[in-house]
Amino acid sequence: MRESTWVSLLLLLLLPAPQRGGPQDGRRSPEPEPEPERGPLQPFDLLYASGVAAYYSGDYERAVRDLEAALRSHRRLRDIRTRCARHCAARRPLAPPGAGPGPGAELPFFRAVLERARCYRSCQSQRLGGPASRHRVSEDVRSDFQRRVPYNYLQRAYIKLNQLEKAMEAAHTFFMANPEHMEMQQNIEDYKMTAGVEAHLVDREAKPHLESYNAGVKHYEADDYKAAIKYFEQALREYFNEDMECRALCEGPQRFEEYEYLGYKGGLYEAIADHYMQVLVCQHECVRELATRPGRLSPIENFLPLHYDYLQFAYYRVGEYVKALECAKAYLMFHPDDEDALDNVDFYESLLDDSTEPASIEAREDLTAFVKRHKLEAELIKSAAEGLGFSYSEPNYWVSYGGRQDENRVPSGVNMDGAEVHGLSMRKKSPPKIGRDLREGGPLLYENITFVYNSEQLNGTQRVLLDNVLSEEQCRELHSVASGIMLVGDGYRGKTSPHTPNEKFEGATVLKALKFGYEGRVPLKSARLFYDISEKARKIVESYFMLNSTLYFSYTHMVCRTALSGQQDRRNDLSHPIHADNCLLDPEANECWKEPPAYTFRDYSALLYMNDDFEGGEFIFTEMDAKTVTASIKPKCGRMISFSSGGENPHGVKAVTRGQRCAVALWFTLDPLYRELERIQADEVIAILDQEQHGKYGLNINPKDEL
Repeated sequence: MRESTWVSLLLLLLLPAPQRGGPQDGRRSPEPEPEPERGPLQPFDLLYASGVAAYYSGDYERAVRDLEAALRSHRRLRDIRTRCARHCAARRPLAPPGAGPGPGAELPFFRAVLERARCYRSCQSQRLGGPASRHRVSEDVRSDFQRRVPYNYLQRAYIKLNQLEKAMEAAHTFFMANPEHMEMQQNIEDYKMTAGVEAHLVDREAKPHLESYNAGVKHYEADDYKAAIKYFEQALREYFNEDMECRALCEGPQRFEEYEYLGYKGGLYEAIADHYMQVLVCQHECVRELATRPGRLSPIENFLPLHYDYLQFAYYRVGEYVKALECAKAYLMFHPDDEDALDNVDFYESLLDDSTEPASIEAREDLTAFVKRHKLEAELIKSAAEGLGFSYSEPNYWVSYGGRQDENRVPSGVNMDGAEVHGLSMRKKSPPKIGRDLREGGPLLYENITFVYNSEQLNGTQRVLLDNVLSEEQCRELHSVASGIMLVGDGYRGKTSPHTPNEKFEGATVLKALKFGYEGRVPLKSARLFYDISEKARKIVESYFMLNSTLYFSYTHMVCRTALSGQQDRRNDLSHPIHADNCLLDPEANECWKEPPAYTFRDYSALLYMNDDFEGGEFIFTEMDAKTVTASIKPKCGRMISFSSGGENPHGVKAVTRGQRCAVALWFTLDPLYRELERIQADEVIAILDQEQHGKYGLNINPKDEL
């Protein structure tokens, strides 16, 4: 690492955080060390697991007790971590590195780091009643709480206990973070009808700063400027408080997935830099997280600046011209060339009394340190990216479209055409472009395959539907072998129902099938058929779409979805929610974000169906709104649908309401760097098989050793 980058890292650690709240709050003294609660805090993942187990065993009272306790523990753990981080930052400030290049010059800094670490560990242990390591949870559990899955179980348990009001609260809380969940939407409507009155729905996980901001907007639009000021100022205090919490939580353990396969262990400075840069990027992007509503991928555009834009005009309308000027200058810190804001500054300065010097009125104090830190972080991340060789693209967090839209200087960036959420762009975006020549109609290569529909007939881009890719006999053989190799939750970390609680999901890979074939657990011929038909599908896709480079397997998966008895009445959910295969679909923004955790390297997808003796399970394409269906396909033996994997082809699967639906799911990539590892191993096994059949290895080879 370059010395300047390392020094910058140290200096950024020393930059003071913005004061919590607005300038009217004054400076706060360091928080006293919090007292521990009685008894140790129970790990929320254990409580969650216990609650889920109780739910499935029919013990709904214990399910409610443990799930509610898990939610309390989760909230309390977050509070403890943030309070300890703030306490130790105040009590154990980081000392600057020593001056000059002499021996031991860096020791004061590292001593301060060790003291802060000891403070943090001691604070957490005291508050938690035990070691903090007990509260480290899996990514699956973390994801469930982020998606509010515990509330889905809660609403079901509460309704079993005839506690309608609590069931409604839980359902609404879950639905706010999962707006595409049609079943929950129907549940809420049913609860309202049962209650017989217009119920007041409560979001138990509502973000305070978003609630206050929305209240401020409503009062502003009603010309109640005093109330609008109250709520916007409250929203800012809550925003900066939640920003501090978000940044504190970024300081937790980090994973280095790109190094895990190497057993990576960096040296002192490499390890510090690798870890700190992940923390820094996380902290830098807290502005995006705080501007993003639950269940959405894209943030409210221009969110933080809009607070000051609303406030500058509201303060003007109540005659507080100094505060209006402070807010206008604050807005200019984000958009220094905004002509409307510049005009407003001149106008407010003209309204000041003669005793007030306009130049003495500066931008809001609460924002100055915030913006300074944000800019320094951006510069440091860019510098470190160049020096350390990692990729990072700085987003534009303060995008603003358009200007003032009436004579009263309505805050910029606000859509006045009835947009539900102000600051959020409602403009229809054009469909995503594919970065290669699009062609289709190439030869199908094999006899008996029947062409059904092309892209135009399927109302989309890069789509094709074919029949007779498999024979009836091959379908029966594959369906038979599926029962012998399937694992519940395969491909989804063992989750029985990863997409819907109303179905059981099972899967198996090609390599697993071949392994079971060698071990005699399924016919080797049938396992080989799985391999061969997937290769057949790859060649068809490559040929039909007339690709000028090799198509590689990214993932090969045999999957079955089975309707669970007793859970099919009035189903409104999907077997697999609407999504795209190589980007994160954001229906509200009409966008598909090509960024992790999406499999951004996937280029084409295909589904090869094995049966039709089930009800439901239609494959559907939609528009990017995830609602407007453009094509619906009924699976049947030997039918194959293939399509490009991007945001141009959002798709999903309708509920399987009876029986079992099985298919071979295939994803392909044009980049050989992302070839499926198990497929490469399967290729080697097949090569051994072929050589054995030709007598090259005799009987001394144990094929299982090659696996």
